[in-house]
Amino acid sequence: MDLLLSRFRNLLVLVIAIGAQLLLLAWQVQSGNDVRLIRVWAVTAVTPLARVIESVRGATAGFFSDYFYLLDVRDENRRMKAELGRTKLENQFLKSELSTADRARALSQFQSRSPSRTIAARIIGNGTGSNSKVVFIDRGSTSGVLRGMAVITPDGIVGKIIDSFPTASQVLLISDPTFAAGVISQKNHARGTLKGEGKPNCFVDYVQNEQKVDLGEWFFTTGDDRVFPKGLPVGQVTTARQGKNVKEIYVTPSGFQNGFEEVLVVIEGIHQPIPEPQTGSKELKMLTPPPEEKPADPATPASVPAAGTDADRLLQRYKKIGEAGNHSYGTYGSQPPNFNIDPNDPKYRKPAAAPAAGTPANPGSPVPATVKPAVQPPPAERPAP
Repeated sequence: MDLLLSRFRNLLVLVIAIGAQLLLLAWQVQSGNDVRLIRVWAVTAVTPLARVIESVRGATAGFFSDYFYLLDVRDENRRMKAELGRTKLENQFLKSELSTADRARALSQFQSRSPSRTIAARIIGNGTGSNSKVVFIDRGSTSGVLRGMAVITPDGIVGKIIDSFPTASQVLLISDPTFAAGVISQKNHARGTLKGEGKPNCFVDYVQNEQKVDLGEWFFTTGDDRVFPKGLPVGQVTTARQGKNVKEIYVTPSGFQNGFEEVLVVIEGIHQPIPEPQTGSKELKMLTPPPEEKPADPATPASVPAAGTDADRLLQRYKKIGEAGNHSYGTYGSQPPNFNIDPNDPKYRKPAAAPAAGTPANPGSPVPATVKPAVQPPPAERPAP
C-alpha cells in the first residue's frame, strides 16, 4: 500500500485537488431554483440508497406485522372452533335431554291411563353374545322387580325379565330367538305364538293356513303366557302368506319403533279387552231434497224467455217454422219441417179460431138475455084422456 501511494502520489494529490475545487465550485454555484449544486448532487446520490433502505424496512415491518396478525387470527380461529365444538355438544345434550323428557312424559301419561301397576326403568347396558338380544335395566329386586315380569313401552311390548338382581335386572327382548309369547290378531282373531329371529322383525307361528290375516292388521297379547297382560299391542303385519304347514306371518314390533331407552316394568298386570279395529266413519251427509215444483196452470201461457243469444233466436225460429208447417218436433210419422220457409210470411199464419156459440165477440161484454139456445127442448107430452 505504501509503495502504491509513493508511486502515484502526484496523481493522487492532483485528483484530491481537482475534487476539492469541484466541491468548492459546487458549494458556490447555485441551480436555477437557488439550490446549491453540491446539495443537488448529494440528494441525487443518496436518494436511490434511501429508497432501497425504505423498501427493505417497509417489507420487514409488513412481514412482522402480518406474521403477528396471522398469529392472532390463528388463535382466534382456534377459540372459535373450540366454542363451536362446545356449542354443538351442548346442543346435542339439550336435544337428548328434551327427548328423554318427552319419553318420560309419555311414560308418565301411559302409567296414569294404564290399569296395570308399572314402574319406570332405564336401560343401562347390553348383553354379550352375537345372537342374543338381552339388555340390563337399572331396577332390581329392591324396587320390586322379579323374574318373569313383562317389560313394555307405551307403543307395545319389549321383553320380559329373565334375571333379577338387587339393583339391576336382565331383560330378554322379543327379538331374541328364544323368546315366545301368545298373540291374537285384532280383526280376524287368529291366535298364534310370537317368536324372535334375532332381527328387527318377528314372526307369528302356529297360525293355520285356513285362517285369514290381513296386511297391516295389529296383533295383541292374549295373556295365555302368564307374562304379558291381555290387550297390549305387539305390532303390525308386514307379511302374510301361505306356508308349508302353517301361515307365514311377520310383524314389525311397535315397541321398538321410537326407541326404548326408558321402559316400564309391569309389577301387577291387569288384563284388558282387545280393542275393536278402527273403521272409517259410516256417517253420510246428504243434502235436503229440492222443493217440489208446482204444476203450471194450463190456462196461463208459459212465458217465453227473451231470445238474447244466437242460439235462443235460432230456437225461436225453429219453433215458428214448426208451427207454420204444422210440424210437431219429436213425434214419429209427422211431416218434416221445411226450414226454407219464412215463418213471418202472412200466408203461413193460422187464421184466428171462430168464437163458440153464445160467446160474445168482445170477451168483456156480457151475454144478452134474448139469445135462444140452438136446440130447443122437446115439448112435454100430455097424458091421454
